[in-house]
Amino acid sequence: MSLRKSFFLLTLCGLLAAAALAGLLWAGCLAIAAQYPSGGVMIGSSGIVTLLPEPTPEQRWLLEALGIVPLAGGILFPAAGLGLAGALFYRWKLREPIRLLLEGTRRIQANDLDFTIPAVSADELGQTCAAFEAMRLELLNTNRELWRQAEERKRLNAAFAHDLRNPITVLKGSVRLLRQDPADQQALDRLESYTTRIEQYVEAMSSIQRLEQMPLRTAGAALDNLWAELEETARLLAAGLDVTVSPPDGGTVQIDHGIFLTVAENLVGNAARFAQRRVEITLALERGCLRLSVADDGPGFPPALLKSGPRPFGKLEENAAHFGMGLYSSSLLCLKHGGSLRLENRAGAVATASFQIKQES
Repeated sequence: MSLRKSFFLLTLCGLLAAAALAGLLWAGCLAIAAQYPSGGVMIGSSGIVTLLPEPTPEQRWLLEALGIVPLAGGILFPAAGLGLAGALFYRWKLREPIRLLLEGTRRIQANDLDFTIPAVSADELGQTCAAFEAMRLELLNTNRELWRQAEERKRLNAAFAHDLRNPITVLKGSVRLLRQDPADQQALDRLESYTTRIEQYVEAMSSIQRLEQMPLRTAGAALDNLWAELEETARLLAAGLDVTVSPPDGGTVQIDHGIFLTVAENLVGNAARFAQRRVEITLALERGCLRLSVADDGPGFPPALLKSGPRPFGKLEENAAHFGMGLYSSSLLCLKHGGSLRLENRAGAVATASFQIKQES
């Protein structure tokens, strides 16, 4: 029932009850007044005039009061009926919706959207509560989307900063070699290659909103060149350790060169941080996949990491210089390339990255 109909019915009931009470009061006052003498004369049928007894002063005062009370009741009862109708209307139709709306407004002002506004009725205030609840849900979804976008941007920024660190380390090593021998053509070629790669990486990261949107650009790459780059990367990132790189069979594969090197650098850099003396790198072709395995003789991966897999900002140690994104971003990049990242402990940590490729020769 609408608020208008509810208010009309309650008002009508209040006025009818007031009229009934006023009528009862009037009848009661008449009945009481009839019990007292009112004075005057009475003429009988035979024409005899009889004087009626006069009321005492007290009785006269009471009769006057009995004449005023019905008039006062005729005014007070309708007023009371209207007041009671208004009170009942507020209690039954207004109080709970208003309380819910005020409480909801207060919680929204406090940035608390974890509540619900129930549908208290089908009238206008109930519809207002339903509209308020729809607004709350929309605000909640908007906040969750903004939070998700902020988390995605945080992941993207962390991956961007993390994945640039290893190429910069290689560039610094190449600069050192050039200072020792300015005519080192291999160091110059490496500088040019890594500068181009960083430029492409920055361009790709600036055009995406999520790490999973990293574009895949495959091109032909000789396995011998990939092996040589792995050797050079390991020499610069794992300096001071005993590093062995097992060469693959010759041939050319279709692979995203930047993604491959980013994953390789992440795995080699991670192994170098925890290895005690030795790092072993293996590159091999297996049933349409290029597999890169990096093993070290360190303490191995934590059980929680092996159970749940890499997570963003999942640091293996408390070190402000590391973002905890290497294994996570490597896992996503492997998936992007149709492969996977497998972690296991085998006399140390072993990380195996696979890339789905097409072998040309």
